[in-house]
Amino acid sequence: MDSSLLADLVLNGLQFGLMLFLLAAGLTLVFGIMDFINLAHGSLYMIGAYFTASFTLLTGSFWLGLLLSVAATVVVGIVLEVLVFRRLYHRNHMSQVLATFALILIFNESARLIWGEQPLRLSTPDILSQPIQLWSGFDYSSFRLFIIGTGLAVAALLYFIVTKTRIGMLVRAGASNREMATAMGADIKLIFTSLFAVGAALCAIAGALLGSILSVQVGMGESILILAFVVIVVGGIGSIRGALIGSLLVGGVDTISRTVLPPLFRSFMSPEAASNLGPALASILIYVLMAGVLFFKPEGLFPARS
Repeated sequence: MDSSLLADLVLNGLQFGLMLFLLAAGLTLVFGIMDFINLAHGSLYMIGAYFTASFTLLTGSFWLGLLLSVAATVVVGIVLEVLVFRRLYHRNHMSQVLATFALILIFNESARLIWGEQPLRLSTPDILSQPIQLWSGFDYSSFRLFIIGTGLAVAALLYFIVTKTRIGMLVRAGASNREMATAMGADIKLIFTSLFAVGAALCAIAGALLGSILSVQVGMGESILILAFVVIVVGGIGSIRGALIGSLLVGGVDTISRTVLPPLFRSFMSPEAASNLGPALASILIYVLMAGVLFFKPEGLFPARS
């Protein structure tokens, strides 16, 4: 493996991992603090991507479309929290799973009704359409580098807020002991609504950025939601640091295995069999990683209550 291929794998894994972090950060805080299982989190990612595509087409600007998409997705998240999720906080996990699964179906059918069956095209901004030469003989997508920079900036900002501010202190207190935080005067309702708003904003950003690389289509939130849950289990529920490390591990394993395994298998089996077995085994390795972490650290690598 030459240095260019290795660098490409590392950067692609970092880019995908940081996008997973944007989804997992909001999800882990909601799950860790509220003890609330929100399967509809991936639907906000899908809605954010659709909003970005629509607003970009309407305004002619990707950046303005992104800002409007974040605002609109935050509104959707707050409405869901106030009208639906508050009625589920004191229900058992089965009720939460069933209710939020129903929301997935509602969001998917609503998206199909509004935007149609066909995937939408979300183009990258012109300023980031050309690759950048990082060193002699190696060019890399400027848009993917922008995604990496955005993910790192968001991770640093969240870490600062959670560890260095009063708001973060309340969040950490709620993650560690919600009843005690309430007894000490924390406004749990406001914290819950704020967390949903932040989670929705991160979903919109991830949807906009990944939608420019992948496709914007109905049901795009389900597959990535599964990976987001793997991330928070690996990293530790309620932990921003755990979400970041878990995202990078999952993103790296997924990217490297999908690139390396098919050529490896083609050396001793037919190309068709290798093309089918490689991606399948790459998907399995993510769950092997999760099982390995849980075997040695059942609460994840960096649990919030540690």
